Amino acid sequence: MKGRIETLADPAALAYHVAEWLTSAALATTGDFRVSLSGGSTPKALFALLASDPFVGRIPWARVSWFWGDERFVPHDHPESNYRMTREAMLAKAPVPPANVHPVPVDGAPEEAAARYERILQAAYGAPVLDPARPMFDVTLLGLGPDGHTASLLPGESVLDERTRWVAAVSHGRPEIRITTTYPVIESSHRVAFLVSGRAKAEIFKAIRAGGSDAPAARVKPVGELIWFVDRAAAGEG
Repeated sequence: MKGRIETLADPAALAYHVAEWLTSAALATTGDFRVSLSGGSTPKALFALLASDPFVGRIPWARVSWFWGDERFVPHDHPESNYRMTREAMLAKAPVPPANVHPVPVDGAPEEAAARYERILQAAYGAPVLDPARPMFDVTLLGLGPDGHTASLLPGESVLDERTRWVAAVSHGRPEIRITTTYPVIESSHRVAFLVSGRAKAEIFKAIRAGGSDAPAARVKPVGELIWFVDRAAAGEG
């Protein structure tokens, strides 16, 4: 299995540990700090922690920029929106400069929205081509679905083979259309961290941990560090 594994007791312990880890990573830098966010219940708990004591007063909010690894193609105020979840849990409760928040466009045609987000990422990066020696993100947070998907890189979808575009629309595999960053962007990170909790993830995590899995999540090979933060239930220990 690629990367290292850190096992925590439960979802609450996992969220607190990752909050400390992310805060320390930001404080260890002096310039812009770019983070790619994930949806899901575990990241929601993490985001709420970051906007509360003891973290809210430690994070250098003025130089942290927030992006999204994927998004459902629904309005930003929709209950299923990853942006809405993050805003309600963290962005609206912390001193986040509005200019540092870069949500995925969700208007117009999905393919055009994906192209617009690609241009947003390229503008932030300062180049149209990714350089392995200069990662796009400082931290990329990812989840793991029971089917092995991560972001909206869904099993069997053509987006898994995309190596040129930074962002793509995914029109199949789920009831709603999704917009997702692709492997080249996800892998362009100093640190990629999977947050995995719950017994429902135990089977797929076991398969990935054993090696040889072709699940989308197992195919992530970042230019930097890869870390799996898992709770005991997901690790099959509880």
